[in-house]
Amino acid sequence: MNKIAIVTGGSRGLGKDMALSIAKKGIDVILTYNTNEALALEVVNEIELMGVKAAALHLNMSDFNSLTGFVQNVSSLLAAHFNTNHVDFIVNNAGMGKTVPFAEVTEALFDDFLNVHFKGVYFLTQKIVEIMNDGGAIINISTGTTRFSNPGYSVYASMKGAVEVFTKYLAKELGPKGIRANVIAPGPVETDFNNGAIKNSPQFKAMLGTMSPLGRVGAADDLGGVVAFLCTDDARWINGQRIEVSGGINV
Repeated sequence: MNKIAIVTGGSRGLGKDMALSIAKKGIDVILTYNTNEALALEVVNEIELMGVKAAALHLNMSDFNSLTGFVQNVSSLLAAHFNTNHVDFIVNNAGMGKTVPFAEVTEALFDDFLNVHFKGVYFLTQKIVEIMNDGGAIINISTGTTRFSNPGYSVYASMKGAVEVFTKYLAKELGPKGIRANVIAPGPVETDFNNGAIKNSPQFKAMLGTMSPLGRVGAADDLGGVVAFLCTDDARWINGQRIEVSGGINV
């Protein structure tokens, strides 16, 4: 029986490439979407053409109270579509972006980022671990801005910093079950994230590209293969690590 990975926010951008890259390893995929079911189903179809199973479920990370229902839906889907009651991997990728100067951050915005990027990740992981096979893995997606500071990212980066600390504790506390936990920290990537801030601004994109020794910003397919690797036995001895996949920006 194939192993199974959950990829939150797997319908587009980085999450889509993560889901496709994991499927290329022969791992079945459950991906989540928030607003665009049709786009998610296109990814499911693309994965199934590889000869592995896939499915999509709705998940709104900003609605903290929906997590229990989501995990119940996962359990039902596992029994009906995958003939099992356990998963092996979770990739906590779903997120939101907004560039807001510190002085303009509101409590409502702070709470939105808290639910999506930390509180939701914390408790969704807690619930998924209950149905995770021993020997599985957790991959949390962070950001290069926990290492270097960009004005306007104080809320986003603070929540991701909390996730990085959380990941170390997961590695320590879940180690007896053989469950590994690691962080992937992307640098600037040309996607629709944060309203396509990089993708839609050639000048901004060019400026960020000069900050990398490789002379460009990242693309979605620069990240997926690293996440997929962490879902394989080749990565069995990588645990509790922050792996920055940024082309060496601000090295």
